[in-house]
Amino acid sequence: MKAEKTLLIEDLLSRVNASPFLFVVDYTGLKVDKFAELRKRLSACGAEIHVFKNTLVKKAAERAGYPGDLSTHLVGQSAFVTGAQDVCAAAKTLKNFTAEFTKPVVKAGVLDGNLLDANGIKVLADLPSKEVLQSQLLGVLQAPASKLVRLLNEPAASLARVLKAKSDAAGEAAAA
Repeated sequence: MKAEKTLLIEDLLSRVNASPFLFVVDYTGLKVDKFAELRKRLSACGAEIHVFKNTLVKKAAERAGYPGDLSTHLVGQSAFVTGAQDVCAAAKTLKNFTAEFTKPVVKAGVLDGNLLDANGIKVLADLPSKEVLQSQLLGVLQAPASKLVRLLNEPAASLARVLKAKSDAAGEAAAA
């Protein structure tokens, strides 16, 4: 029995170490078909949900160097969400699923070694997607460059307008 627990802890530890985040959710009262639906939705955004015994998660969290406060949230029926991709997408999926079915209840989480409460995970869910944030950053970075190009082109454009006006005035004087 001890060898099985050790293998389970090692499996869980490998999942925890491969993921920058871990969410703890209470899935009490969630039907099997709804749990499967949640698993499918999380899989679509690069995350996984698994059920392990709380004691095994506590041991794996200790070995991974997670904050000790996480163990206070490891009570009751807990499922654990991990993933290697976008943390905001996983949080958004959990939030939308909870809004739709009122379960599971998000208890806590860990992001890059820092403990998050349920409100912190909701804040993550409200953030724009990674692609949107990248495009906003690109727009912010491009704005000064485009202003600089316009500023550098303005003297030449002004000179061209003055010469054009002079030319038009000279053409009108010659025609009169």
